[in-house]
Amino acid sequence: MASHIVGYPRMGPKRELKFALESFWDGKSSAEELQKVATDLRSSIWKQMADAGIKFIPSNTFSYYDQVLDTTAMLGAVPPRYGWNGGEIGFDIYFSMARGNASVPAMEMTKWFDTNYHYIVPELGPDVKFSYASHKAVDEYKEAKALGIETVPVIVGPVSYLLLSKPAKGVEKSFSLLSLIDKILPVYKEVVAELKAAGARWIQFDEPKLVMDLDAHELQAFTYAYSELEATLSGVHVLIETYFADVPAEAFKTLTSLKGVSGFGFDLVRGTKTLDLIKGGFPLGKFLFAGVVDGRNIWANDLAASLDTLHALEAIVGKDKVVVSTSCSLLHTAVDLVNEPKLDKEIKSWLAFAAQKVLEVNALAKALAGHRDEAFFSSNALAHASRKSSPRVINEAVQEAAAALKGSDHRRATNVSARLDAQQKKLNLPILPTTTIGSFPQTQDLRRVRREYKAKKISEDDYVKSIKEEINKVVKIQEELDIDVLVHGEPERNDMVEYFGEQLSGFAFTANGWVQSYGSRCVKPPIIYGDVSRPKAMTVFWLSMAQSMTKRPMKGMLTGPVTILNWSFVRNDQPRHETCYQIALAIKDEVEDLEKAGITVIQIDEAALREGLPLRKSEHAFYLDWAVHSFRITNCGVQDTTQIHTHMCYSNFNDIIHSIINMDADVITIENSRSDEKLLSVFREGVKYGAGIGPGVYDIHSPRIPSTEEIADRIKKMLAVLESNILWVNPDCGLKTRKYSEVKPALSNMVAAAKVLRTELASAK
Repeated sequence: MASHIVGYPRMGPKRELKFALESFWDGKSSAEELQKVATDLRSSIWKQMADAGIKFIPSNTFSYYDQVLDTTAMLGAVPPRYGWNGGEIGFDIYFSMARGNASVPAMEMTKWFDTNYHYIVPELGPDVKFSYASHKAVDEYKEAKALGIETVPVIVGPVSYLLLSKPAKGVEKSFSLLSLIDKILPVYKEVVAELKAAGARWIQFDEPKLVMDLDAHELQAFTYAYSELEATLSGVHVLIETYFADVPAEAFKTLTSLKGVSGFGFDLVRGTKTLDLIKGGFPLGKFLFAGVVDGRNIWANDLAASLDTLHALEAIVGKDKVVVSTSCSLLHTAVDLVNEPKLDKEIKSWLAFAAQKVLEVNALAKALAGHRDEAFFSSNALAHASRKSSPRVINEAVQEAAAALKGSDHRRATNVSARLDAQQKKLNLPILPTTTIGSFPQTQDLRRVRREYKAKKISEDDYVKSIKEEINKVVKIQEELDIDVLVHGEPERNDMVEYFGEQLSGFAFTANGWVQSYGSRCVKPPIIYGDVSRPKAMTVFWLSMAQSMTKRPMKGMLTGPVTILNWSFVRNDQPRHETCYQIALAIKDEVEDLEKAGITVIQIDEAALREGLPLRKSEHAFYLDWAVHSFRITNCGVQDTTQIHTHMCYSNFNDIIHSIINMDADVITIENSRSDEKLLSVFREGVKYGAGIGPGVYDIHSPRIPSTEEIADRIKKMLAVLESNILWVNPDCGLKTRKYSEVKPALSNMVAAAKVLRTELASAK
């Protein structure tokens, strides 16, 4: 009976690691206290899986920030600016790379494939001196073994690690990262040798890059790397794990031919075409780790259908060679339904969080071995039947409205340059206008007020009074800083997607369904279980209040349909684009109500548009077509004088710049500074952008406060490739994770930099 879990959530059922990390970063607790929380969480996770009967239990999937940064530490690939002088990498260097410090910025952070998880991008070049500098993988294996639990150490594979990296600053962009393979393999050999000496029987190398479109040179790197590792890997079983999509035919051939490898893991939820490749030929005597339990969503597995798939696979690869597995790490799902006593019982019966998915994997493995738990399977079948027949899932009026969208591209009637002229006459903004992205710091007092209101410990009047005071404070701060277009700071919102989902039909919410986004940052994705509509206005009350406090333009702040979709657990009983169109119609209603209320600047965030881009190029066009169309639906009915903004962050946008232009927003603010101004290169290469654009001038995910000179220098780089009359000045992203002691001086310096450049531009005329 063989069962396997690719990886498990790290934060803990009640976000224990989040609070321990933040306490440590704030200097309120010691490294030993942080390590104690981490040790307790790891042992609890391992015991839970062992008690559930899982055979292949992962270790080294726990991380204080992210697994790619852990691999960077393992390889000693620390950029010189952090002043590391060798030896075992400790928290000071590790967290400086992740978050920056008072003197140097953090490393770039970007999305992990097409998920809402993020990783720290390694910065590599020909001069990097790799060395074995973090023994975490071995230490955690030994830690589990001391508890009497045999685990499978999980390591980011050498080729995927290099392909996930970027050339360091000062290194030619054309530098071949794969040329470093011979420099990192000696460290991998040391790690494997130590794991073997410690008694490891299996090692899992995650090579998710194999699901991407790779060229022959890149595929050859896998063959070469594992051929070089073959002697070292002798005596231990090796699993190569892939996830998030189908493995292309050529990559499948390369993967299943690798030397020294005992088993191959595939995502058979998002990679259903891989089944055909397996049927076409699988290497004799090798193990197939069949990812039939979805690690990316929260719907209960269709156990009967999965068992049919497993029996079919067993007939191909041989009895006892199929291992039941999750499709990917369970990091991307919530922890445990046990923590949801208030969740609607019917909806709860349709769901499976990480703890329940572990039980599903084990139930399928037992059934495959001939020990089917009839009660478990029967309960599962009843839940699926309930969901299919529930009247709360379908709303005929919503279905008809979405179907009626066909036949129009929903563009605004006037082109963007004419709209910008009309908007400038109304708004009268200076050149290089300043703004922020939306949120302001979420203080403990503010969180307490929201919490008490939700728990009915304070009245609605008291709640409104408190939020009004916070909005007034934020407005005054911005006016004192002389920011041009203001925001209300979003004090009524804990999370941008959760806030809107709570006010839309077709959504359900959890109390503790937290999922890690990066570092200590957790999100609580809503569950879209049915057709979506907007029963009443969602933001008009607060934004009208905020606009009444100032003569300056106040931005209406909305989350776009694609981002709501991509940051939710989405129903899997209809195509994603159909659900997205439903959300777009709901947001359209809100946009038009804001306009009627006198809000002349409305930001519709699409932070996650790039994130949802399929991993395979052949699927890009279809996704971008419906995603961009969904955004246009939201604002196609507003007047020319209403300025529509959108915002995007922490992804590589250069390859979809033409789709971004096709969104037809009046202004886009977009993350730029943390990614080392990568975005600007697309304009240097000749892409013409006629709408307003605000590439971020400083990184808000670092506590570091940039100087006026540093920000001015960034703006000058932007002016070298963008016209001054379309350029906006703003931070990379929202400010909710920062303290006011960081936000005020940073924004003050930002406004000062904009004014310096305005003076220079005026004198140059």
